[in-house]
Amino acid sequence: MNNALSVSSLLDLSHTVAASLFDDANFPWEVLPKISEFILTLGPTLDENIFEKRGENIWVARSAKIAPTASLNGPLIIDEDAEIRHCAFIRGSAIIGKGAVIGNSTEVKNAVIFDKAQVPHYNYVGDSVLGFMAHMGAGAVTSNLKSDKSNVTVLCNGERVVTGLKKFGAVLGNRADVGCNSVLCPGSVLGEGCRVYPLSLVRGHVPENHIYKNKSEIVEIHE
Repeated sequence: MNNALSVSSLLDLSHTVAASLFDDANFPWEVLPKISEFILTLGPTLDENIFEKRGENIWVARSAKIAPTASLNGPLIIDEDAEIRHCAFIRGSAIIGKGAVIGNSTEVKNAVIFDKAQVPHYNYVGDSVLGFMAHMGAGAVTSNLKSDKSNVTVLCNGERVVTGLKKFGAVLGNRADVGCNSVLCPGSVLGEGCRVYPLSLVRGHVPENHIYKNKSEIVEIHE
């Protein structure tokens, strides 16, 4: 197994209500087909003093801030102190973590957003996992379907890792930061603490604590 792509290398499971979803997963994308069923199982068990059920298969923490113009579709869990802003569109099969931000005109579908992750302005996050405190700048999007509709593979250190998934956007490790108006091609995996320059087209794996300037220039962060 490629350890750079493993759940333990990319994600801090202490920062999501969906930790048990990853119990049997070697790679984060393995949970994507299981999100809906997981929500339907977990939702009814959530503490009613903390969460309220809104509509069909939607559980929202009472401390969460939900804009009146936001569109919420189940199955969906929104954890404590999350903020869902004006005209956000959550299409369903989504888990939004504590203190996370889903912003203006952002669309989320079949995704796990860890605690304090932010997709605050004009983003699309589909069939993806965003780790603790991950951030996508304004207009940055995940592309989750290849043009030829074939299954997505992940390119890492010259090896193509088969996912078996037709739809898979990206995995952002803890504290990964994507610059404005960047596109993450299907099967992009950003290591913990990495940064992506604005206006980038990213494909494959970016190692942890590296800066992605372009496909020919990925440099280590020295601070």
